[in-house]
Amino acid sequence: NGALALLTGVLFGLAPALQSLKVDLWNTLKDVVGAVSGSGGSVRLRKTLVTAQVAFSFLLLVGSGLFVRTLANLQQTNAGFQAMDNLVTFQVDPALSGYSLPRLQTFYRQLLESVRATPGVKSAGFAMVPVLSGGEWDSTMSVEGHKNLDNEDNQAFMNGLSSDYWKTMGVPLVAGRDFSDRDAGKQLTVAIVNRKFATHFFGDKSPLGRHIGFGDGPKTKLDIEIVGVTEDSLYEGPREGVHRQVFVPFAQSPIPAGVAFYVRTSMDSKSMFTALRRKVRELDGGMPVYDMKTLARQLDETLSTERLIAVLSAAFGLLATVLAALGLYGVMAFMVARRTKEIGLRMALGAPRAQVVWMVMRETLVLVAAGLAIGIPAALAASKYVSTQLFGVKTTDFASAAAALVILALVAAGAGFLPARRASAIDPIQALRYE
Repeated sequence: NGALALLTGVLFGLAPALQSLKVDLWNTLKDVVGAVSGSGGSVRLRKTLVTAQVAFSFLLLVGSGLFVRTLANLQQTNAGFQAMDNLVTFQVDPALSGYSLPRLQTFYRQLLESVRATPGVKSAGFAMVPVLSGGEWDSTMSVEGHKNLDNEDNQAFMNGLSSDYWKTMGVPLVAGRDFSDRDAGKQLTVAIVNRKFATHFFGDKSPLGRHIGFGDGPKTKLDIEIVGVTEDSLYEGPREGVHRQVFVPFAQSPIPAGVAFYVRTSMDSKSMFTALRRKVRELDGGMPVYDMKTLARQLDETLSTERLIAVLSAAFGLLATVLAALGLYGVMAFMVARRTKEIGLRMALGAPRAQVVWMVMRETLVLVAAGLAIGIPAALAASKYVSTQLFGVKTTDFASAAAALVILALVAAGAGFLPARRASAIDPIQALRYE
């Protein structure tokens, strides 16, 4: 970074240094003190740099608009869960502390009962795979009555749940029943699927009572009965969308896995954190509790990369716009100073002040138009390279381009109006004496 900054300083300092070597000594010596010097080449260089600044500003502003709208679309995506601010989640993993599967199952059952008895808790449940965290457990599925086509995607995302999980998350069951205490044992026998899974494999027919199995070979056992259908909800995050999902009772899982508890509260979520930690310590004082937060906070963390990109792109866009405004102001102020005598002569011959203002503003608009002529095609070309990072926004998004145009128009108007106003206030008599 230091080397890049040094190289940038040398390159931008070299241009005016080389320009100064072309000074006409005779004409320079004839200049009186207070004259504003500058050859046509130096003016063209200034205009070129300002044009580039405008083009770069438009490019960055359009990019920031695309990323900001992407973040807004992701945040507004319906996750399928209700009131996530009052939904607390935390994770425990007794298997890391050496718990056997039976002891682990007992620990989870006792902790769930204790949490549900806590004042302020409406309901509680847990899941093997934390939702909205990017975790994944998927499997190819075979479905009763469904003939697999060549290259057909029969993948489904899996999760192991406790009873009352759906009640806690606020996701309705549209058919069938929830898991209960009788869904226990050493073999998976029942499952709940989401609406997308049911529609894909069964269409308008009811999936209840039908059987599914893991794998897609001809010898796959279809020994898991579908007992319920739930409404769609997100699994990994908003960008990945809704997957086909299959849920099995954790009490039938042969794996001693950690889980994420979800607790629906009627009180401030932060006040619940201490109470939940205490419930875990009452069962095992050495059991670590981690990732305690609200589900709304979990969603924010899932979108942290998109938020960082949006903030940085907006910051760079605004910075480039400020630099473009300073460049426009500097060039127009320089032009007004060089043309002081000409402006005074025009006003002495009867030119109205409005005409002088328009003369300066027209120069500003020409520079902005030249910058946009470069910036618009550049923005269209560059937006294609970030298309995979967008969500719900087209690369040719009109709103982002219009917002960038409005911002640059306002900035250009402000940067050009100050020198224009100064030019219109010139005293013709003093201007004619100016040299």
